[in-house]
This record gives sequence, C-alpha cells and structure tokens, in this order.
Amino acid sequence: MKKQEFFNSEKQAFYKLLKSRRDIRSGFKSIAIPEYTLNQILLAAHHAPSVGFMQPWNFILITDHEKKKSVKKSFVEARAEEAELFAGQKRELYDSLKLEGIMEAPLNVLVTCERHRTGETGLGRSSQENMDIYSTVCAIQNMWLAARIEGIGMGWVSIINHHHLKQIFMLPENVEPVAYLCLGYVDNFSDKPKLEEVGWEERLNLEDLVFKNSWGQR
Repeated sequence: MKKQEFFNSEKQAFYKLLKSRRDIRSGFKSIAIPEYTLNQILLAAHHAPSVGFMQPWNFILITDHEKKKSVKKSFVEARAEEAELFAGQKRELYDSLKLEGIMEAPLNVLVTCERHRTGETGLGRSSQENMDIYSTVCAIQNMWLAARIEGIGMGWVSIINHHHLKQIFMLPENVEPVAYLCLGYVDNFSDKPKLEEVGWEERLNLEDLVFKNSWGQR
C-alpha cells in the first residue's frame, strides 16, 4: 500500500484550521446551509474514528420553529439554575454571556448515540462501556472542523436538560443525546475563544499538562 504523504502547505492548513475553530453562539445569518455543504459536514462526522467500528451516531436536523422553541425553553430553565453556582463578578460576567444561538441559527443539529447499535457490549466496550459516547464526541469534533473550513459557525449548547431533549425529539430508550448544535454562516470568527476574550478563563500552558510515565512527573 502506498504511503500517503501531506505537503507542508497542507500540514500548515490543518494546524491553522485546528487553531481557528470556534464555539459560535451569536452572529448567525439567516442564510440556509446548502445541501451539498451540509452533507460534506455530516460526511466528515461519519468518517470519525469509532471503537469497534460501531459508528453509533445519528444526526437529527432541526429547522422546525416549535422544536427550537421547546429547546430554548429548556435552555433558559437550565441557565437560570446554573447561574446560581456563581456569585459576585463571576455571576455578573456569566449573566452577560451569550451562550446559545438556538433561535437565530438556521439549522440546529442533535447528535445522538445509539448505545446498542452493535449489541450490548461490542468490540472495545467490555472494559470501558462509554466508548460509544466518546466515539460520538469524535464525530462532533470532525463536524466542527468541517464546518469551520466551510465558513460555517457551530456552537455546542450544553446547558440543556438531558431528559427534555429525549422527550422533545422522542428518542428511543437506548438512544442518548450527546450534543445540541447550532450551525449557520456568520460574519466573522474571533481570533480567540470568546470565553478567553472576556476573561472567563485563560488558555493553560501545554507544558503544565504533560507528565512522563506517572502523574505529576516532569
């Protein structure tokens, strides 16, 4: 089999893409995503690695206004609960954040994981049963990168009640919601992640996160 090589320009483009990915929550345009472009993004997700090649993901494409309203209601309730975890300046900053674009984005996507697609366990899950969930997250990362290279903003709305999503979208018992995503064209992508820009957190130094052979060993 011929070894596949990548030119330096392709490598540089790949690393540029990784560093320019953003979690987009605002600034969505009302322009619909072309079917071909959306298919490319979903195809990128479908080519993600999956343990035991189980491919446990499904993608529910959401444009229905009433469905979006139901999800937005769950978000508002969950955000109010989460806000109580913070106080003082942190609470003020939290209250100022735009954390979703459910109604603004022309397309919402619910990515799910079918837990028993390849049986109760499946190859690679006998010791770590959540490998199907982790595989689904890999598909979501692929979506994010593909969306970014297509000039489409994508945001992951995590502040939503898990059980509400199951009810709203009538998911079978063995299907778990993993990510609720907002997608659409945007005016621009910021140079830094929004939470870094506003001072919520700073990017950690990589060297502080790398150990050798055992925890804490440099």
